[in-house]
Amino acid sequence: MDHSVRKLTPYRVISIALLIILALMMLFPLYWIVTGSVKDARTINSRTPVLFPTNPTLDNYAKLFSRPAWTWMFNTVFICGVAMLLTCLCGAMGGYALAKKKFTGRNFIFGLFVCAMALPKQVIVIPLAQEMTNFFHLNDTLWAVILPTVGWPFGVFLMKQFSETIPNEILEAARVDGAGELKTFFSVVFPMIKPGIGALAIFTFVNTWNDYFLQLVMLTSEEKWTLPLAIANMQGEMSSDFGLIMAGAALASIPIIVVFIAFQKYFTQGIARGAVKG
Repeated sequence: MDHSVRKLTPYRVISIALLIILALMMLFPLYWIVTGSVKDARTINSRTPVLFPTNPTLDNYAKLFSRPAWTWMFNTVFICGVAMLLTCLCGAMGGYALAKKKFTGRNFIFGLFVCAMALPKQVIVIPLAQEMTNFFHLNDTLWAVILPTVGWPFGVFLMKQFSETIPNEILEAARVDGAGELKTFFSVVFPMIKPGIGALAIFTFVNTWNDYFLQLVMLTSEEKWTLPLAIANMQGEMSSDFGLIMAGAALASIPIIVVFIAFQKYFTQGIARGAVKG
C-alpha cells in the first residue's frame, strides 16, 4: 500500500471543497471583468446575465486605446515600480539599522514609525501635497506620488522583524573578515532577508497601485493620470459605458498579476517565516 497517498477523510474532502468554492468566488470578479471587456453594450446591459460572451468584440479596447491608455499604463507601472524598488531598499536598510544597530533614540524612532502606521492616509495627504508643491516643486509630476510612498512606515516595521532573525554571529564574522557596513548589508543581510523583501515588494506595488486618493490630489493633468485614476474619471464621464470601464480594469489588472507571479516564491517564504517567528 502506498502510504504517500493521503486518505480522503470527510474533513479533507470538505476542506478541499471549501477552498475550491472560495477560490472561485475570488476569481469570479476578475473573470467577469475580462469577459465583460469583450461584450457589446447590449449584452452587458441585458437583464439576464451572460456568463460566456457569444459574440466577443474588441470595440471596448479600441475605444480605450483611442485615449492615452498606454501613457496611463506607463505612468502607473513607472510609479509603482520605482516606489517598490525605493521602498524595499529604504525599508530594508532602515529595518536592519533598527534591529541590529545600537544607537541613542533607537526605540523612540521605532515608536514613531509604529505611530505613523496608525495615521490614515487622508490625514496626511494634504500636508504631503503642500510639501511636494512648496518645498520640492514637484506638483503634477509622477515623483509627487513616488516620494511619499518611499518612507512607508510599514516597510520599515516589516523589515525590522525579518532583520531580527539574522544571527549576530554571522554579522560579527563578516566584520572580522573586513567587510564594511555596505558590503555586510548587501552581501550578508540582503540575501537573508530576501523573502521579506519579496513580500514587501508585493505589498508596496499593490498599495501604490490602489492609492487612488494620493494620485487624485497629486496629479491634475490628463497625460499624468494613472490607470486607476483614469478609470475613475471614465466612470464619471461615461457611467453607462460599462464595457469601456471593464476594458480599463482588465488592462489595469495585468501588471499586478505579473508582479505577484514574479514575487510569489519570496512572498510565500516571507509569510511562512513570519508565521514561524510569531
